[in-house]
Amino acid sequence: MNKLSYSFFVLAALVVYSCAEQYTESYNIQGSSSVSVLDGSKLYLKVMMGDDIKNIDSCEVVHGSFGFTGKLDTTRLAMLSVAESGIPIVIEKGDILVNIDKTGHKVSGSPMNDMLYEYLDKLIQLQNQRGELGHKQIQMLLEGVDEQTIVSKLSVEEGVLLAQIDSLETCFILANLDNVLGPCAFQILTSGFPYPVLTPQIEEIMGKASDKFKNDRYVREYYGKAKEILSRMKGEIDDSSAVGAAAEAK
Repeated sequence: MNKLSYSFFVLAALVVYSCAEQYTESYNIQGSSSVSVLDGSKLYLKVMMGDDIKNIDSCEVVHGSFGFTGKLDTTRLAMLSVAESGIPIVIEKGDILVNIDKTGHKVSGSPMNDMLYEYLDKLIQLQNQRGELGHKQIQMLLEGVDEQTIVSKLSVEEGVLLAQIDSLETCFILANLDNVLGPCAFQILTSGFPYPVLTPQIEEIMGKASDKFKNDRYVREYYGKAKEILSRMKGEIDDSSAVGAAAEAK
């Protein structure tokens, strides 16, 4: 399971992130599904409140359609629970459209959801290109290309793709430090690690981050744990259980 796919499950531990502007309007989420097995299923809209994940609304899929409406007091990142998976969605003013089909899902219609899913589409595209390198290796072997040439060529291609992924992730987070999308993308970025670690990319982000971003609960706890684990592993903290602490941190 790649980092992005795994991240959708990790996002069940959502962080509520309030915008400075408070709204008194309503949100309207209208969904459609071409997945027949979802008909009759119950869908839940979930957010983090305090230390608990709360269902703030629910509905049933009827003939491929479903919807949620409610009062909007602040922009929030939520999870639309579908079967055993979840769909990240920003609850904000405007008409929000959710489409679910056999190939995946997409949320659109409102500014932040459009931005989030444009980003996710680009990220998935780059990750798929990286995943295709394995098939390319097999094809080159079948064509009689020697292994050293294959390794050399594909290593360069993978390096280019990894740099593009790194740049996309970093630029998106830094461009959205003070709204719900920054912490969301940061959580997607870090979800694939076995425990909180400090990479050059994360250090760059935190070095340029605003106080608002640093004080987001997920970001603050991740960064604090990562620094603690690094200090233990360097022996700066007199504790022989650094590996155990690392495992518990996730």
